[in-house]
Amino acid sequence: MSSAIEIKKIFIQKSERVKSIDLHPTEPWVLLGLYSGNVSIWNSHSQVTEKTFETGKSPVRTAKFIAHKEWIVVGSDDGFLRVYNYNNMESVVELKAHTDFIRSMVVHPSLPYILSASDDKLIKLWDWENGWECTKTFQGHEHYVMQVAFSPRDANVFASASLDCTIKMWNLGSSSSHLSIVGHSKGLNCVEFFETDEKLHFVTGSDDYTVKVWDYDTEVCIQTLEGHTNNITSILHVNLDFNLIITGSEDKTIHAWNATTYKLDQVFTSELGRVWTIGFIKDSSQVILGCDEGILVGHVIRACS
Repeated sequence: MSSAIEIKKIFIQKSERVKSIDLHPTEPWVLLGLYSGNVSIWNSHSQVTEKTFETGKSPVRTAKFIAHKEWIVVGSDDGFLRVYNYNNMESVVELKAHTDFIRSMVVHPSLPYILSASDDKLIKLWDWENGWECTKTFQGHEHYVMQVAFSPRDANVFASASLDCTIKMWNLGSSSSHLSIVGHSKGLNCVEFFETDEKLHFVTGSDDYTVKVWDYDTEVCIQTLEGHTNNITSILHVNLDFNLIITGSEDKTIHAWNATTYKLDQVFTSELGRVWTIGFIKDSSQVILGCDEGILVGHVIRACS
């Protein structure tokens, strides 16, 4: 008898194209950033949309909760960061952060900081307790910066993925990267950290249709995951009982890989078009896919054969 992971579809909600997903840490809320320029808060328990509002005419590619402040922060193609109180949707601040599309944002796990990454090739650090001042600009990429991610080992360190084919590692104290790695033949869209057996890894996804797993300490690619037939758009590591790497693609599928053996457990096809972003609800073991035509929710189970 062998054990594998299976994802079963349980719910579909159609909407505009979903470009980002973020989960509230205590409420059953899923924040959706929509290509239409709207953001929505969807309740995963009741399976209804609780709030939808327009942040502007430009597509929203990234939106995050700052739960302890009761805020959401939204990054748009017009280069603006917009912050709202999510209870009454009143504006907290609006600022011109970049001169081109904002592709990615990440909230620091303990400090009042947000990183934003843009098609202007820059990454910026914002301090909301210091009047939303930009306290650092990180330069070095030669093409669009598609995603940023903090290290779970040291929150002063973050990674960036760019269409210049590099992954860069940075320290919050320096505006220059301390490591740059070229490993893909085409541009990178996503990067994710994960830890197993006290070892730190990062995973990258590319327009070369591959996903690569890297040993952080040795800077060596230890596995290339092949199987997608179009650009990789998103990566999510699911720990707990599953230890999965889930990858999404413009080929309208997600692939679920064993994060220890790197064996492909399942290919799950979206009914809603291309997959742009992935979220995972730990309490219910549900995976949420943001797609061209809405969200698709599946239940992750361990299947025996």
